[in-house]
Amino acid sequence: MKNVSGVTIANRTLANLQAAYNGESNAHVRYLAFAIRADEDGYLRVGSLFRAAARAEQIHAANHAQVIRKLGATPEAVIETPIIRSTRENLETAIEGEVYERDIMYPEFLKIAEEEKNASAMRTFEFALEAEAEHARLYTEALQKLEAMKQKTVFLVCSVCGFTTEKNDFDRCPVCHNPRERFEKID
Repeated sequence: MKNVSGVTIANRTLANLQAAYNGESNAHVRYLAFAIRADEDGYLRVGSLFRAAARAEQIHAANHAQVIRKLGATPEAVIETPIIRSTRENLETAIEGEVYERDIMYPEFLKIAEEEKNASAMRTFEFALEAEAEHARLYTEALQKLEAMKQKTVFLVCSVCGFTTEKNDFDRCPVCHNPRERFEKID
């Protein structure tokens, strides 16, 4: 198998890390564009959610990149121009992507990293998997209650694993145990 630059990839985990890095990098760009559209459409809470998720995807990409470098490769992403539709359609697109990552992509990547005994890859995949599950839940809730999503909201994003929440009643991240004080506020 070859990566984007044509360099032979020796193991499946490295190939999966590259795919995940590319996907998270593109999700970051896409969600920022979706946030602008949500704000324009008057769904300020959805705009805040998209910005928070974009930051989480950026954290996932950085975590994946760190492991890619540890394996002696260079992280590579081909950024695609996002297709922007209505806020409702953008939420549907986001849900589809997050559900795919939660149910198919990251579980498969985790299984292979486990087989190849790559603890660093397992950790970054687990962090992303947990955050993507929460994103899917938040996006689904936003779509179901779209007309109530006009108020701006502050979301908290874990600076270590990208877990995203609008709740303030916790001391540590439920995924990586990072202290609440180290969460980023995104509105």
